[in-house]
Amino acid sequence: MLESLRLDRFQERLNLLGIPVRVEFWNGKCVNSGSSPKVKLALRRPGALKAIFRPGLGKIAQAYVEGDIDLDCDVRDLAKFAELLCGPQRVDMKKRSNSWKWWSHTRRFDREAISYHYDVSNEFFALWLDRQRVYSCAYFKTPDDTLDLAQQQKLDHICRKLNLRPNERFLDVGCGWGALIFHAVEHYGVRAIGITLSEQQFSYACAQIRDRKLGDRCEVRLLDYRDLPDSEPFDKIASVGMFEHVGKKNLPAYFGKLFRLLKPGGLLMNHGLTSAGLYSGGLSSDVAEFIDRYVFPGGEIPHLSREIELMASAELECYDVECWRPHYAKTLWHWAERLDARKAEARALVGEKAYRIWRIYMAGYALAFERGWVSIYQVLAGKRLENGQLTTPLTRNYMYAPGAGQAAN
Repeated sequence: MLESLRLDRFQERLNLLGIPVRVEFWNGKCVNSGSSPKVKLALRRPGALKAIFRPGLGKIAQAYVEGDIDLDCDVRDLAKFAELLCGPQRVDMKKRSNSWKWWSHTRRFDREAISYHYDVSNEFFALWLDRQRVYSCAYFKTPDDTLDLAQQQKLDHICRKLNLRPNERFLDVGCGWGALIFHAVEHYGVRAIGITLSEQQFSYACAQIRDRKLGDRCEVRLLDYRDLPDSEPFDKIASVGMFEHVGKKNLPAYFGKLFRLLKPGGLLMNHGLTSAGLYSGGLSSDVAEFIDRYVFPGGEIPHLSREIELMASAELECYDVECWRPHYAKTLWHWAERLDARKAEARALVGEKAYRIWRIYMAGYALAFERGWVSIYQVLAGKRLENGQLTTPLTRNYMYAPGAGQAAN
C-alpha cells in the first residue's frame, strides 16, 4: 500500500516536471509521463528510491555513478531532469565548518589528489578536449565559436593581459598539457617554465616540447609550486585552474610564494573558481560531498572578495578583474557533449564508472555555472616597483588592440 502510494505521488511529480520521462523499476514496473520520453530512468535496486523520492543533485549523481540508477538521455536533458526533480537549489551562504583533516593539502595529499583527477588517461582527455588539450575555461567572443577557436582565444587573452614580451621569463603554475606555455613561446617569444603534479601531463608536455623543437626556450617540471626556488624570479606568472586545488588554509602561503617568485614590476594572472556566497563552498552540501569523493578530492573555493584580500595581504596589487562564468558554462557543455559523442571509446578507455563520473560532473557543473551557484574570475595583479609603480599600461586597451603583443609571429 505504501509503495503504491509512493508510486502515485511519484507519477504526479513526473507529470509536473514538463519533460517526458519513463521510469523503469527493478521489479519491471514502469511509470511514464508523456508518450515520447526524452529521459529514460532505470532504478536497478530498491536502495535507489532514496535518491529519487528524497532527491538531491549529489544523491542522484552518486546513485548514477554507483549503478543504482541508469540515465539514458541527452546530457543536457540529464541535467535538466535532475534539476527539475530536485526543485530549486539553495546555495548555503552561511559559514560552514572546515571538515578537512589536519594533513589535507600536504605535498603528498595534493600529489595524490592531482593524480586521481588528471592521470585518468591522456587518450581519454583527448576524446573531448580541444586539439590543444586545454582543460580550463575557454573564451567565447561569439556564441558560435568552436571549442578549438575559443580555447585559442583564451590562450591569447591571457598572454595579452600579462603583456608578455620577448625573452621574459614566464611561469605557468599547473600547466596541464602545456598549451599556454607553447602559445606564449611560439607567439610572444618568452622563455617559459610550466609545472605540474600530473605524471601523464608531464610526459605528454615533454614530448610536445621535443616535437615542437622548443627545448631551448621551454621546460616542464614535475614539481609542487611550493618547491620552486625563489632565487630565479619570473617577469610574468599565470595560474590557470590550479587555485581551486590549493586549499583555503594554504592560500596565504600560495600567494606569498607567487609574490616571491615575481620580479618587481612583474604581473600575476590568477584564473580560478570562486564561490557564490561569502562563506560557502559554492555548492549544496550533498553536491560538495559528491565532488570531493568522486571528482576533486580536497577541492576548496573561496569567494572573490577573499581572493583579492589574500592577494593584498601578500602585497600583490589587483589591477583587473574579469568574470568568466558564462564562458565556463559554454565550455562545460562543449566538453560534456563531446564526451557523449564518443562514449563508446571513453568506456573502453576508462570503464563505465569513470565515464559516468565525468559525464555527470561536467553536466552538473555546466548547470552550476549557468545558475550562478559557482563562478570563475581572472584576477590580474602586480608586484610594485620600489617607487610604487606597476608596469601595466594606463588602460585596458592593450588587452584588445588588434595584433597587440604578438611579438614572435
